[in-house]
Amino acid sequence: MANPLLKVDDLHVYYGNIHAIKGVSFEVNEGEIVSLIGANGAGKTTTLNTVAGLLKARKGTIEFQGENLQHVPAHKVVNRGMALCPEGRRVFLNMTVRENLEMGAYTRNDAEAKETIETVFERFPLLKERAWQRAGTLSGGEQQMLAMGRAMMSRPSLLMLDEPSMGLAPILVDEIFDIIKALHNAGTTILLVEQNASKALSIADRAYVLETGNVSMEGPAAELANDDRVRKAYLGG
Repeated sequence: MANPLLKVDDLHVYYGNIHAIKGVSFEVNEGEIVSLIGANGAGKTTTLNTVAGLLKARKGTIEFQGENLQHVPAHKVVNRGMALCPEGRRVFLNMTVRENLEMGAYTRNDAEAKETIETVFERFPLLKERAWQRAGTLSGGEQQMLAMGRAMMSRPSLLMLDEPSMGLAPILVDEIFDIIKALHNAGTTILLVEQNASKALSIADRAYVLETGNVSMEGPAAELANDDRVRKAYLGG
């Protein structure tokens, strides 16, 4: 079997004296959608930020495409082919849609950036319509599309999405998940952190359940969706 695209092993992360992540291990294979689900405070975002290089682990290894990323700074992680679409969108509100997208292409040359922006506009026609509009005037759903488009500008091998449905109306949640499926179908491997466990499990190949900094369950997403413990804790069943 081929080596996983991303392999996280025995990750321990602290905030001061608080042991936030306690030995988390998981893998993402090329071509998969893998989801991390769990309640608020379970450590999902901390795990993603550590993989992206924004936080440093006290112990454990993060291997991406066979390379240890432990001492690689966050901006160079993007060069390696990994992109994070952060929780809360974090778009540049005073910049236009196009300028936000260009910020996501800082690792690429001008010709590549121009080509990729056209690809993003094909994927997100609404962003093309609003190309010269300031990001701060967009709705929450439009800002989420912009954040995802900006992450795609570096042409990542692995796209990490942190709570893409947060704060969105149900109809927009469906739209965002349709976009995630389309990005995956176009060849992007995806690591998805999502509090909407039902939605996450409906599109993921495999999933890991995080509870208070530990992986408590893992397996094929369809199996976890039918597991009584998962249904009771996260699916309202």
